[in-house]
Amino acid sequence: MFVLVEMVDTVRIPPWQFERKLNDSIAEELNKKLANKVVYNVGLCICLFDITKLEDAYVFPGDGASHTKVHFRYVVFHPFLDEILIGKIKGCSPEGVHVSLGFFDDILIPPESLQQPAKFDEAEQVWVWEYETEEGAHDLYMDTGEEIRFRVVDESFVDTSPTGPGSAEATSSSEELPKKEAPYTLVGSISEPGLGLLSWWTSS
Repeated sequence: MFVLVEMVDTVRIPPWQFERKLNDSIAEELNKKLANKVVYNVGLCICLFDITKLEDAYVFPGDGASHTKVHFRYVVFHPFLDEILIGKIKGCSPEGVHVSLGFFDDILIPPESLQQPAKFDEAEQVWVWEYETEEGAHDLYMDTGEEIRFRVVDESFVDTSPTGPGSAEATSSSEELPKKEAPYTLVGSISEPGLGLLSWWTSS
């Protein structure tokens, strides 16, 4: 679920931080810049793990700050495909079941990846697994707040970098603004034994 990613960045340290240890100042600046941010094709950055190399620091004319090229390792949330995770149901919609891990909410389990047969209850706004038994079908509801075990089957990165002036003008001329997309989305599946709500598989 979490991986260590090697990164390189140039960190600017303002003059009023020169009295502090360089490593402490750099760690603080890196966490300000990266923590809780999604890096395209890398994942959700959590926190700095360690600094592996500091190159020479430079002070440029007209800028009293120091600029240091830093090699470091960062803890990143990026589950591998087919990994099993446990989260909580954030809500349900016709698009599927929305799951949260507490620190990451952009997880969707689409209808075709639910335990089958499944139906969407419009009145309750929940997905229901129509579990077949010898006594007939039992409706098992996927209520908000329930813990759910799922398999990661796909991921999607969207480049949400600011657009240039040309595309910004085109957007403003249109009537509707484009829907804001999540920079990093996971797609899950519970369509196999043992997956789904934890309460479904508790031993009696």
